[in-house]
Amino acid sequence: MTEMETMAWFHACSVEDVPSNGGVCVKYGEEQIALYHFTRRNEWYATQNECPHRRQMALSRGMIGSQNDVPKVACPFHKKTFSLVTGECLNDDECSIRTYPVKIEGGHVFIGVEGIV
Repeated sequence: MTEMETMAWFHACSVEDVPSNGGVCVKYGEEQIALYHFTRRNEWYATQNECPHRRQMALSRGMIGSQNDVPKVACPFHKKTFSLVTGECLNDDECSIRTYPVKIEGGHVFIGVEGIV
């Protein structure tokens, strides 16, 4: 018997709980997930909250913007920038972050996490 990965969606918050063009931290089990509402692009993104450079839980407080039309977040402490789509570091290749899918339904924000069935 093989294990299949499935996407499980959890309710993160209401859309009003996330500031325009900003982020919040959401707890899922032991994980901290940074959730962003990029209103200038009318898009939502979620990444790990931990900056891999110094292992600080800070990305939800980072500044979001675009680099060559790629939505990004900059760590508020180290200014490392990461793609909100792929998680790759846009400053260099030394590190990357995990990204999660986001969906909005009925004024609520859901984040997708992989599970094993």
